Amino acid sequence: MPSVSTDEPQPASSNSSRASQRLRTTMAATRVSFTWMGVRKALSQEQKAQAADQFDAEAKYVSASKKLLDTQHPQFRAVTGVRGKIVQFWKSQTLPYPEPGVRLIPQKAIGRFDEVLSEYRGELNDAVVGLDDVYSELRSAARNRLGRLFNASDYPVSLRDEFAVSWDFPAVEPPNYLQQLNPALYEQESLRVQARFDEAVQLAEQAFLDELSRLVEHLTERLSGSEDGKPKVFRDSAVENLSEFFDRFRRLNIHSSDELDAVVERARNLVSQVQPQQLRDDAPLRSRMASQLANVQASLDGLMVDRPRRSIIRPARPEST
Repeated sequence: MPSVSTDEPQPASSNSSRASQRLRTTMAATRVSFTWMGVRKALSQEQKAQAADQFDAEAKYVSASKKLLDTQHPQFRAVTGVRGKIVQFWKSQTLPYPEPGVRLIPQKAIGRFDEVLSEYRGELNDAVVGLDDVYSELRSAARNRLGRLFNASDYPVSLRDEFAVSWDFPAVEPPNYLQQLNPALYEQESLRVQARFDEAVQLAEQAFLDELSRLVEHLTERLSGSEDGKPKVFRDSAVENLSEFFDRFRRLNIHSSDELDAVVERARNLVSQVQPQQLRDDAPLRSRMASQLANVQASLDGLMVDRPRRSIIRPARPEST
């Protein structure tokens, strides 16, 4: 029989139901995957035994690994930096989905998404070429640092095939042919998919609430009080990050909660009226802004407390015989 998670689950609101349907009809699933060389390798049993002997410990209770390359080298950091930009871009263009490694992207944004990731892939390839150019230098440094732990077989001949990025758009809907082959199973799969999109609505709301709360709390803290008798220092990014959030919310908002929409609009109206330098130069404005943002934070806290527990319906499992 179907099972329902959480205590006293509540039925989805009409807004949430409509938002779930909008997600299902206007979004696509997307997944970004990396091929990435591991830079740590476990020590052999013999090496662990030698290490354990130094502390009079039993080898089976000792875990140890070695670092193959200097990940702080500028060329290595250039490679990981591109990966960070790819992940950040992917998340900024998508909403969470309750399946590991999968997020939802507006179908109309797929073309630009593919173009930008293709550019990042070229940037990653260039960075890997630069890393490969200094690979022999990195191996020599590792040989010196690792001493007897160095093993040439741990290192590939070249790094050019050790780092890559790919992306795809996996199907999340049940296949149409299943409707003909097994209508009952097709219906069961449809219910499972609908439940996942219902949960995706809740995940999106929670993600927006968490991010806005963090940004508002940070700016409020920077605008409030003083340090050593002087106003606290804050960076332009404390305001700019909020503006970026409002832009992303506008692009990805699924309108599942009138209350969330209202509090985001309140915060947007506040922030859009000021520039960072005004807040530094005008003490009364700074104080008023801190007070108004504190009220926004209180509303966000209330939304977090009042959000209903998710009701997640899982498909029935066949009874064992």
